Amino acid sequence: MAVWVSAGGCGLLSPIRGRLRAAVLAWRVPVRAAGTGLVYDVVVSGGGMVGSAMAAALGHDVHFREKKILLLEAGPRKVSDSLPESYSNRVSSISPGSATLLSSFGAWDHVCSLRFKPFRRMQVWDACSEAMIIFDKNNLEDMGYVVENDVIMSALTKQLDAVSDRVEVLYRSRAVGYTWPLTCHLSDTSPWVKIDLADGRRLETKLLIGADGQNSMVRKAAGIQNMHYQYDQSAVVATLHLSEATDNNVAWQRFLPSGPIALLPLSDTASSLVWSTSHEHASDLLSMDEESFVDTINSAFWSNLHHSDFIDTAGSVFRSAISLLMPSGTATRQLPPSIARVEPKSRAVFPLGMGHATEYVRHRMALIGDAAHRVHPLAGQGVNMGFGDIACLTHHLSTAAFNGKDLGSIKHLLQFETERQRHNLSLMAAIDLLKRLYSTSVAPFVLLRTWGLQTTNALSPVKVRGTVRTLQTNLR
Repeated sequence: MAVWVSAGGCGLLSPIRGRLRAAVLAWRVPVRAAGTGLVYDVVVSGGGMVGSAMAAALGHDVHFREKKILLLEAGPRKVSDSLPESYSNRVSSISPGSATLLSSFGAWDHVCSLRFKPFRRMQVWDACSEAMIIFDKNNLEDMGYVVENDVIMSALTKQLDAVSDRVEVLYRSRAVGYTWPLTCHLSDTSPWVKIDLADGRRLETKLLIGADGQNSMVRKAAGIQNMHYQYDQSAVVATLHLSEATDNNVAWQRFLPSGPIALLPLSDTASSLVWSTSHEHASDLLSMDEESFVDTINSAFWSNLHHSDFIDTAGSVFRSAISLLMPSGTATRQLPPSIARVEPKSRAVFPLGMGHATEYVRHRMALIGDAAHRVHPLAGQGVNMGFGDIACLTHHLSTAAFNGKDLGSIKHLLQFETERQRHNLSLMAAIDLLKRLYSTSVAPFVLLRTWGLQTTNALSPVKVRGTVRTLQTNLR
């Protein structure tokens, strides 16, 4: 016989005392007789980059040597000892903080043995004015790395294989239902989360980690509200070939009125395109012939169509004033590379949106990656935020395991939630503000952001702090 318990939902950042009560009352929970399924210490649902990295990080953690971890992935196993000659159109901009996380369990070495492209400078500028900002480091250290998602997945799969005695991976396995335990355990009920698989098997776990993407079934099954917003934009991605070989160690981004266009280096002769624009324009870009598509990209980076004499004059006067006050505060503008052709069949499009789960944790459950948050790609922080979740959650779980604590306890899970929500919410708000600020060509707004960008570019300490914050975003 099932007994159902229900109560109201919790706020975005609820007090811990209320959340501890909510751990008992917040879900509609069916209380059933204890099952006989295999019990794991941790089950990670979702075997993408974030879910696989989460399982690998725990599998390689010294305090998890006696633990049993399971990774559930609906798709097939993906690993390859050789890469295709052409680059994939799905890439990630990996921050040094994320590279440090991947290095902690050996995955970054595999990435380096396959292929990746570091960049040492970022140039961001406005299509409606001459305003720009340049990020670089005097000691020429790498500011980030552009890596194909398939390369990251191959590296993660190899590291999962290395700890196969601790981490079991079930490919082509899909969860179809979850049964949540009550915090106040009764003698005739299981204290663990029960997971029903599509093939009829039932598993149990002390901690369920949802890494199953923006449409997370774990989040929905737990009844956690997801605050989401669909931008009126789609992202067009493609692999591009340059007109001539260069060092190609600069990440370029230009803010157009229709949305930002970015060019990320892949090699000395190739770059990856991410163009956020209206749905209609995205469809047009996808259907263009190659010559028109290449011409449109070059025009988007080079054309001054959206300039006005008033904004250019006001910006020039302000820039001259800054150069007089701070002669060393100006930076030299570089010209973006010219595109020669697009890799056949590399063009693709996907819709853009923002989302955030009001809670990252419940009793014996945690959300990470896109299951917890989704951002616009203009800052290249999506997967880095997910890797930041992993670094934080692994730290708290490793400490709990070392101290002999219950891995699914809400107490240390709330510590993870508090740390990551504080970081993620501020970053998401900044990204959303940038997106909205640069989505208009109205003169007063253009002038304000022009002056703001010119001032920030001239103030080296401000730029340095912003750069360090971006690069270390995953390690807080």
